[in-house]
Amino acid sequence: MKNLKSPQKKTFYPMSETKKTETAPASDAWTKWVALSTTVLAVCAAFSTLKGGSFSTKTQLATVNAANKWAYYQAKSLKETSRETELAIITTIEAATPNPEAKSIATAAMKKAESEIIRYEKEKAEIRKDAERLDAETSYNQARGGYFGLAIMFLQIAIMLSAISALMKKKSFWIIGLIAGSVGIGYLSYAWAFYPDFTPPAPKVDATKTAAAPAQPSK
Repeated sequence: MKNLKSPQKKTFYPMSETKKTETAPASDAWTKWVALSTTVLAVCAAFSTLKGGSFSTKTQLATVNAANKWAYYQAKSLKETSRETELAIITTIEAATPNPEAKSIATAAMKKAESEIIRYEKEKAEIRKDAERLDAETSYNQARGGYFGLAIMFLQIAIMLSAISALMKKKSFWIIGLIAGSVGIGYLSYAWAFYPDFTPPAPKVDATKTAAAPAQPSK
């Protein structure tokens, strides 16, 4: 007969409550600063975009107004030239006619033409002053808005590098992004707080009128 082996009883041992726990990798503390710095850079970029757009709008408005002023100036110049031609013709007629009545009529017409020429000169001076101020304002807004544009460019580069550093866990990208962001914040600070205020240009002297003016006799 075959020996029948009694089934062995399995002994169950209580599991230890202390399990081996794998040490979790230490979280990179610098990634929290990446999120914070990216938020600051995004706020600065948004502010730069707002201010840059404002100066862009001012530039467009000043350009349109300056073009209108110069067109108005040209219209006054054409009228002045027309009156000067009229004055020259009337002067010739007045000198050639022997009729006293015709001479008096020509003299009155000459005085009227001269008064209109003087009026056009004064109006042209005011219009030219406004047009030159608008031209200077256009250049000023373009220059100041350009610094906001540079700030936006560097801040966007910094935000991009910060995002890459968080995804790839490369701290070097974040450091380079901080440098670019610092440059952008520098441009923003200069354009916003330290850029000189607009100063209207000094009125220019018309060289043609100065040359046409008679020289004063020396005493």
